[in-house]
Amino acid sequence: MQKDLDTLEEWVIEIRIKINPGKSKAIRFTRAWLKNPLGYSLGYQKVSEASSCKYLGIILRSDLNWVDQVNYTAQKAWKALLFVMHVLKKGNRNAKRFAYTSLVHPILEYRSACCDPCREGQINALDQVQKKAAQFTNHTKDSEWQTLAQSRMIARLCALFKVYSREWAWKAIHDRLQWPYCLGRFDHVHKISDRKQRMDIRNCK
Repeated sequence: MQKDLDTLEEWVIEIRIKINPGKSKAIRFTRAWLKNPLGYSLGYQKVSEASSCKYLGIILRSDLNWVDQVNYTAQKAWKALLFVMHVLKKGNRNAKRFAYTSLVHPILEYRSACCDPCREGQINALDQVQKKAAQFTNHTKDSEWQTLAQSRMIARLCALFKVYSREWAWKAIHDRLQWPYCLGRFDHVHKISDRKQRMDIRNCK
């Protein structure tokens, strides 16, 4: 056994990750008006402070507003939709719908489990893309397609199920679920209690 461990140690390659302070940003998430400078540094170089950052394709603002993410998503979806409309100008309905569901709709659904805008202007900015696609595909403003709000709700429910069932990528969040102190007559054993918050940051203006 010890011989195998010694052999394994010989094959271990030390990997060092070098972080470039010039490409790093420091950001804080708060609604306070007065903010003291963060003053983070890597080595002898100071890390500049930013009001927003992009992480895994999601733009996070310091005030937790989704306006930058919604504008970025809508602009990217419009570019993809205009490309589809230009190429499939004389295509049939099935080809247009397949192109939309393959190229445009994934852009609108990306990050929907965590980014669910509640402000009317941000919701309409995303819905306008799908309305234009439905008009281009069905040649009518009325569409039987699932709304983006419904898609975001389903994505949140799927994410909650993954956290509850402790899937490999969601195990760390499972411990943050709160279980009820007692169950009522009509409750089930899988019930999760609501987290009480002083404010809903999404509805803050």
